[in-house]
Amino acid sequence: MKIVKRWTIKDIAKKAGVSITTVSRVLNQKEEGMSQKTREKVLKVMEEVDFQPNQFARGLVTKRSKTFGLIVPNISNPYFPELCRGVEDEANEREYSLIICNSDDRSDKEKRYLRLLEEQQVDGIIFSAKDYLDPSDEEQLSRAKIPFVLIDRGKNEKKHSGVFLDNYKGGYLAGKHLIELGHRKIACIIGPRSISLSNERLEGFKRALSESGVELLPSHIIEGNFQMEMAYHKSKDLLMKKEVTAIFAFNDVMAFGVYRMAHELGIHIPTELSIVGFDDIPLVSALIPKLTTVRQDTYQMGREAVKLLIQKFENTETKSVMFNPTLVVRESSTSPNLLL
Repeated sequence: MKIVKRWTIKDIAKKAGVSITTVSRVLNQKEEGMSQKTREKVLKVMEEVDFQPNQFARGLVTKRSKTFGLIVPNISNPYFPELCRGVEDEANEREYSLIICNSDDRSDKEKRYLRLLEEQQVDGIIFSAKDYLDPSDEEQLSRAKIPFVLIDRGKNEKKHSGVFLDNYKGGYLAGKHLIELGHRKIACIIGPRSISLSNERLEGFKRALSESGVELLPSHIIEGNFQMEMAYHKSKDLLMKKEVTAIFAFNDVMAFGVYRMAHELGIHIPTELSIVGFDDIPLVSALIPKLTTVRQDTYQMGREAVKLLIQKFENTETKSVMFNPTLVVRESSTSPNLLL
């Protein structure tokens, strides 16, 4: 088997007839005092031998690894791959690599990944925390002097810059839509009460209902933990009793669970039950009927987070970015006066 030679900076310098320092300066774009002819000669040799510089070694010189870390709470939730794609695309366009870490909504895994990313000498971290930064995590990030921004989740938005969605407005849009259709017997399937964005959606939803004098009964607030299976099982009693004409699921994945249970119980959507979701993930296009949902531009939020992080480690003044949700009306919601 033929062994392919791995070229080093020393080899490039020897072949080009220049010093190692000159090659290093070309690599790191520090070419003051160097002739254009010398620069072109070094670059030509690199191209001839298909030279791939050692990124870690370059990082020792430049103090930059050209790598970001991204910590997300649940990569199996279809919401997060879209966010990851936005982060990755923006990072790649700026010639950064990305390390993606899945915390499973566990504080111990968050801490472990923070240590790992510190060891990998990442230039910055984009952090979708369980819900808030633990003081020990803040201390660790501060000690390591790693710039970071929050994304999607976080009670620390006033203390730390990040990219967020106006979840209160999202909940309000869903509630107002159902009220305007004429629904008065409405339920919702919420995320964990320990997560602030779920509570914000609930408060916005309640406000929309209360403005029309509609009370949201405690028994009509069901915890689905943002999981399809839990929403599927917990919606059964509610649907069997036929106490409501509409359900607002706090994410699309839980709406999938309600669809499945409604199908098994022979409840037709939307003529017997209107459903509104939240997120507008790509998979909603596979549902029949197509899901009415509150859309957040997850992909663009990921891209904005990278821009914000770069501003931060370049010592540019940063300010949190707040995205506005929009209601996408499709086929899963209709007026209750059309009920059979």
